[in-house]
Amino acid sequence: MKVRKEIQREEVSDEVLAYTTLVKPILTATLYAIKQDVIAETGGYQNTKLKMLPRLYRDGAGDCGICFEYAVHEAIKENDPRVMSRIEDALKICKISPHGDTESILFGLEKNGKLGLIDTANELLTDDSQLLYGKQGRPAKLKRHINTISGAFKNRKTRPSLPTSINGLWKTDLFVGSPSVDNWIGTSVKINPKQLEGANGLRVGIVPIRAGQTDKVRRDETKNLVICPLHHDHDFMQAFYEAWRIIQAFIKSDAKTPKEVLLPDPAQREVCRILEERREFPIVDVIDALDVFGQSGLVETSVIEVETETLNSDGVTDLMIAPRGLDI
Repeated sequence: MKVRKEIQREEVSDEVLAYTTLVKPILTATLYAIKQDVIAETGGYQNTKLKMLPRLYRDGAGDCGICFEYAVHEAIKENDPRVMSRIEDALKICKISPHGDTESILFGLEKNGKLGLIDTANELLTDDSQLLYGKQGRPAKLKRHINTISGAFKNRKTRPSLPTSINGLWKTDLFVGSPSVDNWIGTSVKINPKQLEGANGLRVGIVPIRAGQTDKVRRDETKNLVICPLHHDHDFMQAFYEAWRIIQAFIKSDAKTPKEVLLPDPAQREVCRILEERREFPIVDVIDALDVFGQSGLVETSVIEVETETLNSDGVTDLMIAPRGLDI
């Protein structure tokens, strides 16, 4: 099997480039947090222009949490070292040895009446994908239960159909694991650590670090979860909140560059100018266009051969892509 590995070779040379990268998952999550029936009135996601975002978006208490879920999901997919060093420690506690191919499946469903973000599991899961739920017994086959878990979130009546060992898995936000060993764990992501709850099938809880508490990745016996706190100062949480403020200020300014009093940082206002120039384009196209502003020479790509003895022999691609992580 071939693994294409991209690693960072240079520091980010410009704040604007860094902020542009950071706002992409926040803008994506904000779009998909809008109710489907509202988006349908503007022609669907593919046709909803950026200038319509302030008119369609309604600020809600759970919106920051939805964006946080997606930002963590993207950070894992992009191999962000600020998050991956924490996630890999959590995986080890859950008896999953990181193989350099850690992946995330976003399993956000409808939160607070809004459409969450759903990544198809079919691209990563096989019929033999195992869900490690932390109890004695044979691991559950994750792909077999995906539809049931989805139904259990939407309809309480279907929850008893889940096996007892994983009957709380409908609360999961991400499935995190290693495709090379085909092992996965249910993961809860909460912007407010007080809202983190344990449930059958959940193994890891990702939260911001709280003042006065240890930053150690650790097992919480009371919740039966491995707590994975993310650092703030000059780290992932600070970057997340800065990106969140940029998008909120942009929306409050009618999809235009905010006044200096609202967004004092010149680099952050420059990101808003990049977005304002594209007000007449569909939001999904603007999100894709943000990739163009990446720093040239930031990553180096190499292809290496790895053993495939642990892989399922049916339907497994011979090429995997490990996206880059940015040290911002």
